[in-house]
Amino acid sequence: MNLVEYPDSEMMMIDLANQIAGEINTSLLQHDWASLAVPGGTTPGPIFDALCDADLDWSRVHVLLTDERWVPEDHERSNTRLLRQRLLVERAAEAVYVPLYRDAPTPEEALDEITGAIQPELPISILLLGMGADMHTASLFPGADRLEEALAKDAPPVMAMRAPGAPEPRITLTAPVLTDAMTTHV
Repeated sequence: MNLVEYPDSEMMMIDLANQIAGEINTSLLQHDWASLAVPGGTTPGPIFDALCDADLDWSRVHVLLTDERWVPEDHERSNTRLLRQRLLVERAAEAVYVPLYRDAPTPEEALDEITGAIQPELPISILLLGMGADMHTASLFPGADRLEEALAKDAPPVMAMRAPGAPEPRITLTAPVLTDAMTTHV
């Protein structure tokens, strides 16, 4: 683990965007494509703002979320909405987006389809994780209904989760997928 300290959050976001761009470029030199998994929420927005204009072959970058609320992609609480507004713009608009949400009443009804879409992206090339005040990452919330299963070494790549206090179900990458990423930033 490499702990890096910054004088302020703006410098951290710019440097992190530059590091991620460099890692994507390195991955593209070695592979046909690179996968970039990112969190939702408001924290990564400034990183997305800096990263979206990086001079990369974005058509070979596959972007996916670490988790998603089970709401339509245009809903104000959708992580996809944030991604489309702040990362998948400018040069990064050429990236291939691999969504977690499907038009189904519950995430459980779409798990097979989502797993089929995520499996080819593994292992994740570059992973950016956020961490909530309650110490959750992705939708691996303390007290979530299936947390123990999602943390198990034999967990499937994605799982539906329900967290205390969360108004909607979620779909999340599981611990084995997160820990197997080639490069991780928290």
